[in-house]
Amino acid sequence: MNINIYQIDAFTSEVFGGNSAAVCPLKEWLGDNILQDIAMENNLSETAFYVKEGNRYNIRWFTPTLEVDLCGHATLATAFVLFHLENHEGNTIHFYSEHSGELTVTKQGDLLTLNFPEDLTEEIELSQDMLDAFDLNPVEAYKGKSDLLLVYEHENDIKNLKPYFDKVGKLDCRGVIVSARGDTVDFVSRFFTPQCGINEDPVTGSAHTTLTPFWSKKLGKLEMTAIQLSDRRGYLKCKYVKPRVEISGHGKLYMSGTINIK
Repeated sequence: MNINIYQIDAFTSEVFGGNSAAVCPLKEWLGDNILQDIAMENNLSETAFYVKEGNRYNIRWFTPTLEVDLCGHATLATAFVLFHLENHEGNTIHFYSEHSGELTVTKQGDLLTLNFPEDLTEEIELSQDMLDAFDLNPVEAYKGKSDLLLVYEHENDIKNLKPYFDKVGKLDCRGVIVSARGDTVDFVSRFFTPQCGINEDPVTGSAHTTLTPFWSKKLGKLEMTAIQLSDRRGYLKCKYVKPRVEISGHGKLYMSGTINIK
């Protein structure tokens, strides 16, 4: 069995930036164990698989260790593949996920815009476990659907923050978003998820479904710019269109090839 595979750098205009995702078009779904093995072999933060069904594409996302409910950068990467490499016609793609429902991506020039459901947060008390997981204490803590959000005072706090991954991995969440107001953009962030087999995710679209409504309320604006301050850096435009969010960025093809499964 041969399967096409593409590797796309998402939320960047340059190769070696943003967050790499593998994308595998399928004619029909393979067994979950095969999908997981492919994702583990790719050893990227996410591998996306899709199957066309009528006028939409069913999509699933796998880390090297498990399937996740939603992934922004791998959806953007999949849209890039469909628009530029797999002959999708038109400027809008309709995706469907069993876990996250209807998702759309639109193309305007080179800019791709994800339309995802919002993730609202509620403030919670800072626990000792949260404080012990990082070398600098946050000023506020919030809980979203699956992630913790820890808020800091300054961009440099986020840039220089040191996580203790053994302790982060024991927190009861999918991962931990850390964020602060930005110096040159509206807000900055990083995302840690050893729970999913990824110590630090370079750029996390799904985290911005939490960050967009959060910072929209804090800053009193609907349209914002953001940087995810990993070593690879990711650049995003975010818009709050309650109860949805729009997250925009670019993609770049790094590699295309064939998976051989005998």
